[in-house]
Amino acid sequence: MKQNVQIVWFKRDLRVVDHEPLVRAAARGPVLPLYIIEPDLWAQPTMSGRQWAFIRESLSGLECALRALGAPLVLRSGCAETILENLRLRHGSVDLWSHEETGDAWTFARDRRVLSWARGQGVAWHELPAAGVVRRLASRDGWAGDWERRMAKPVLAPPALRATSEPQGLWAEPVLPPDPCPDRQTGGRDAGLSLLDGFLGTRGRTYRRAMSSPVTAFEACSRLSPHLAWGTVSARETVQAARTARRGVADSRDGWAGSLDSFVSRLHWRCHFMQKLEDQPSIETRCLHPAHESLRPRGGHPERLAAWVAGETGLPLVDACMRALRATGWLNFRMRAMVSSLAGYHFWLDWRDYGPPLARYFTDYEPGIHWSQVQMQAGATGINTPRVYNPVKQHLDQDPEGVFVRRWVPELAGVPASQLHQPWMLDPASQRAAGCVIGRDYPAPVVDHAAAARLAKEILFAARRADPGFSDEKARIIKRHASRKRPNDRNPQPRRPVARTQLAFDF
Repeated sequence: MKQNVQIVWFKRDLRVVDHEPLVRAAARGPVLPLYIIEPDLWAQPTMSGRQWAFIRESLSGLECALRALGAPLVLRSGCAETILENLRLRHGSVDLWSHEETGDAWTFARDRRVLSWARGQGVAWHELPAAGVVRRLASRDGWAGDWERRMAKPVLAPPALRATSEPQGLWAEPVLPPDPCPDRQTGGRDAGLSLLDGFLGTRGRTYRRAMSSPVTAFEACSRLSPHLAWGTVSARETVQAARTARRGVADSRDGWAGSLDSFVSRLHWRCHFMQKLEDQPSIETRCLHPAHESLRPRGGHPERLAAWVAGETGLPLVDACMRALRATGWLNFRMRAMVSSLAGYHFWLDWRDYGPPLARYFTDYEPGIHWSQVQMQAGATGINTPRVYNPVKQHLDQDPEGVFVRRWVPELAGVPASQLHQPWMLDPASQRAAGCVIGRDYPAPVVDHAAAARLAKEILFAARRADPGFSDEKARIIKRHASRKRPNDRNPQPRRPVARTQLAFDF
């Protein structure tokens, strides 16, 4: 009996290890591994050339792995449902396999179109869970326990594949504007495994204490975030590798055990935030708490947005972070939170205006984390304590000697460390002596950060007080989205929902 061709559609899962759709498809018949380059996806304001470059390198590694298993990767360019229909017509009868995708509004709409096509053509589409995200989740109660059970399942070995007659054919890369990122991380599973091994072997020892400072975070963090975002490594194999390493480390004073515990905790929180977008896709486009919906003007203060994007705000640590992000595609969480907070509070920009350019800069753009976090840092969730970062204090706390700032804002190289955090306070003679005249060689601050922070908090809290239903809506949001902890022997009662105010994804 002729078997259906099993199309395995790769999306944010560019690997063959721990890939359940691939394993199950291989048991059913000949496999056609497929990746679709969708021009309309790459036209979205959150997508960029650096992301595609990372994916292209990852596809190269995926192609080699699939060919070794017996079936080469087929690349096609165009509309997903059109390509799938062409494959159905060519092969007569097909099944479709993929992981569930917690993506943005565009991918959600595309998947609805593909589902409509599959039902209309009688094609079975097998969508299997990815990571710890649960589709159609009825309640967050018990979610943490389910995450643990998913992470404990065995990592799946890649299967042998029977190939189809489908030619690899021709395909076109997306047309994207120039996006120089000279220090971008390399894509592909080999690069991801190398990072994981290095982190669990030596680099992660100082992770817990070094993750917050941009001076140390680029080396101390795992840097796995783009590999987790695009799926060259799986969350499950990462969690299991970290826990294996943890079992080999004693609870010593050097912090190694605590660093590994923190790393696993952040892998848990990664899925926690992705679950929020899965449960409520409107988080990408609407304030989680409606009281904040019209608080800031959409499209307001374009000159501030331009200065923020360019790293020309006149606030040294903010500018250094934005320039480093442009050049590397990565930033540690504390600095991501700070630049988002500055945009939302001090510059009074709507998070929907600065969220897309920030996403484009991130090689590791993960919609579920990104949109929840920009809302949180803008105070738009209604359930988190507003965190209004002081850029001067952060500079003194995280880069007291100015190592990071001097690297990325060379205009300030001659400014003494004692004044580097606020160079606008130097008198004109000292500015000339330092070789940096404020307003000529380096911009004056676009806002008075202290006054702007005070005004932002006044407006935010006044809006909350003026809304008679604010507390009721806040309680509803907490019940739907906030974290729970599982009962244990010392505390047998289920914990109430908790809205966390500071979480880190320093992968």
